[in-house]
Formats: sequence, structure tokens, C-alpha cells
Amino acid sequence: MDYQRVKTLQKHPAWLLLRADNAPLVISFLDRVFVAPNKRSLPQSELASKLEDTLFGLRRELGDTAFPKRPQAYLDDWAADDCGWLRKYYPANEDVAHYDITPATEKAIQWLASLGRRPFVGTGSRLLAVLEEMRRLVTAGDTDPDARIAGLLARRAEIDADIARIRGGDIPVIDETEARERFQHAMSTARALLSDFREVEQNFRDLDRNVRERIATFDGSKTELLDEIFGERDAITGSDEGRSFRAFWELMMSQTRQEELSGFITKAMAMEAIAKLDPDPRLKRIHFDWLDAGEVAQRMVARLSEQLRRYIDDKTFLENRRIMQILRGIEADALAVRECPPSGTFMEVDEAAPAIVLPLERPLYTPAAKPRIDGGSLEDGKPDVPSDALFGQVFVDKTRLKANIRRALQTRDQVSLAELIEHDPLQQGLAELVAYMSLAADDRNAAIDDRQQQQLVWSDREGLTREATLPLIVFARPVPVPMPAQSRRA
Repeated sequence: MDYQRVKTLQKHPAWLLLRADNAPLVISFLDRVFVAPNKRSLPQSELASKLEDTLFGLRRELGDTAFPKRPQAYLDDWAADDCGWLRKYYPANEDVAHYDITPATEKAIQWLASLGRRPFVGTGSRLLAVLEEMRRLVTAGDTDPDARIAGLLARRAEIDADIARIRGGDIPVIDETEARERFQHAMSTARALLSDFREVEQNFRDLDRNVRERIATFDGSKTELLDEIFGERDAITGSDEGRSFRAFWELMMSQTRQEELSGFITKAMAMEAIAKLDPDPRLKRIHFDWLDAGEVAQRMVARLSEQLRRYIDDKTFLENRRIMQILRGIEADALAVRECPPSGTFMEVDEAAPAIVLPLERPLYTPAAKPRIDGGSLEDGKPDVPSDALFGQVFVDKTRLKANIRRALQTRDQVSLAELIEHDPLQQGLAELVAYMSLAADDRNAAIDDRQQQQLVWSDREGLTREATLPLIVFARPVPVPMPAQSRRA
């Protein structure tokens, strides 16, 4: 933090908010309306009504001369470019303005909240969290298989010792201090995650605005512009923030993970040590707030994609209109020289010949045959056809095969067909193998590599060993939506 950087930060909206004369009004009101209930946006009429109630209460306490402006005037000031504490926008297909706080405002509110006195400052749980994260980092980054196996064996020995101690009647229970400490640390991290979503949304808005500016001012070809835009989106996907957010979204979209987290939070808040802290009941639904905030970011991605689609449609319309202008120009030139055509050869057509079609070559009309239905009674047929073929049919349940694929992908990112069959052997032989190939052909996330081959071995109903050589088939997890680039730091 050198002098010039601090000098530049004086123009940051968060700094301007803390220095504002009416900072207590702005911060307390926006925290109560947006941050505390996790509201992502509010319509103008509702927000102005809430502000009017707040100003009425303050004027009764501070006097009639306090805060003389109208509520809408304050909202316009806070959303102006020289402040940047609110974002005013119009949602799609709506003519009513909406407001949302900016990431800078939320950072200022969080910083002020951190200045308050806490019941106690927990350091033990943070040290354990640091040690655990460093242990995972070093273990996951180690490429020595012997060291990895030794670490796993040590952990297994610790788990076996804990199991033996519990079976012996020695059940260690966390004390109240450590329980409150860990709960506060977990909930502070959960709340901080909500504020990160607003910065993610801001990154998407910046990207959307940059794309619109490029489309409006770009003079090159459509291909060059699309290559540049999609190249930037690929860079966003491959960034550290994009990969981290993609992993977070995959975890949160799992129904098992959601139920597991809900159960943990409910049990933790039911503990006597935690209940003494009087935690906010809304913390039980904080993971649903994460999903709501993440959906806003996903909608921003959809808006960006829609903007690109409209650009392509507009360019196609303009190109078609240009073609029509050229054709009309040719017609106008032809009409201008109609009375005095140019001398010499004006146009040549190679091998021009008329097409001759004789009327007698056309086929005659043939009326459609009408079936004649006999009104007699039907007689029972004789069972002279063997029915064994009807009972010898093989039905392959593709739902069961899809469940096998999903179950295998729960513990890994991708799985080959050979590994899948090794774990879940074929029950219906070649027909089931063909069904797996059909699922791979219809799955966008599956890959079929003809350059590599794989050997598949199974046993049929008679106990004979069958073997097949197929192209390499790999099933993979669904690819999530691209996430935003690295957040800008103040």
C-alpha cells in the first residue's frame, strides 16, 4: 500500500461512502434492506417507500429539518456516477426501475460490521482450519505415490484408533468454547460467500457492457469480433476464479450435498453451546441464498449469450439488405440502358439449351385403390406359428444403464466404458453393450475416440467368454456455465 495507491483509493465508492455526511443513514438503511435479508434487487416504488418510513422515524427523533430531501432524490443521488452506492437498472421486459447495492457498498458495510465488538475472538478453530487446509494442499500436490499412501495409512491408523477408543466407552465431545468458535468461523465464511456473488455479478455486467461497446464500435468482420469475444469467455472459464466457482456450483447443485449441509446446520444450531449465541434463524437457509445469488449470475450469462445472438441476427439482416440494395442497383442500371444497350457482346452463357417437356410424357392419373371390407364374422386362427420367438426377446433397460453411469461419475470426473463394465458387468451381453454405445452417441458430454481402441470381455448366459474390440468411449460429467474473471481488487 504505497502513497499513490492510497491516493487512488480515495476515489473508490466505498471510501466515499465512509466519508459521506449522511453515511449513517446510507449504511444503516442499505444494510437493513439489502444485506441483512439477502435481497438482490428491489423495485423503485418499494425501496422509496421503505426509505420514506426510515426518514419519517429519523425526523421524529432528530427534528423536522433532518434529511430534507424526498426519498426518490436520495436514491437518485446514491445511484449517481459520483457516488456509485446503488445500481439503478431496468430488468428485461419491464418498465419499472430496480435498485441493488454495488460490491463497494457491501464491502464498506462488512468492514464496519467487523469493527464491532465480538463475544470472543476465536483463534483455535482458525489455527485448525489453517493446518487442515495446508495438509490438504501439501497432500494433494504430492506426486510421490509412496508418500501419498503413507499419509493415507497414517490417517487410517488415526481413524482406527478413534473407533477403538469410542467402542471402549471414551467418547470425546467438543467443549462449548471450541463449538462456538467453529460455528462463528463457519458462519462468517458463509456470509462472506454471499457478498462474493455481488462481485461476480459485477464482473459479468462489466463483460456484458464491454461486449455491447465492441459491437457498437467494431468495424471489422463478424468473424473477427466473435473470435475476440469468445476468446475472452474462454479465458474467463480457465481463470482461477472461474474454475473455483465452477467447482462450487457443482457441489451446490448436488441434492445430496444440500441435504447434508441442511442437516449439519440444523444439528449445530440445536447444540446448547450454539443456542447460547442466539444465532440468526435465517442461517438455516443460507445455502438456499447461495443458490438464489448464483442463479442471478447464471442469468447474466444468458443475457450475454442473447446479446451475441441478437448481434448475429442483426448482422445477417444488414447483409441481406445490402444484397437487395446491390440487386436493385443492377436493375436500375439495366433500366437506364434499356433504350440504348451497349454495343458488342454484353453477356455470354455457356452451352445454353432449352428444356423440352412433352405433355404426353406425363403419367396418367391412377385412382387410389379402395379396400373392400368383408362383413363376415372372424374365426379363431390355428396356433400353427411357434410362439417361442415372442418370449425370447431381449429388452435392455437404458434407465438402469444411465444410473450406472451417474453412479460411477459421482466419485470421478470421467469413466471409460471398459471401467464401467468392469464395475457393473454386462447382464444381457451384446445387446446391453450396443445400448451403452447408443447412450454415448446421444450424450453431449461423452467422447468416442476412433484413434484408440479398448478390449471388452464378458460372459454370456451359457458361461462362454465373449470379447469385443471397440473405439475408446469415455463418459464425463456435464460441463457447467462459464464463470467470471478474476475480481478486481480495490
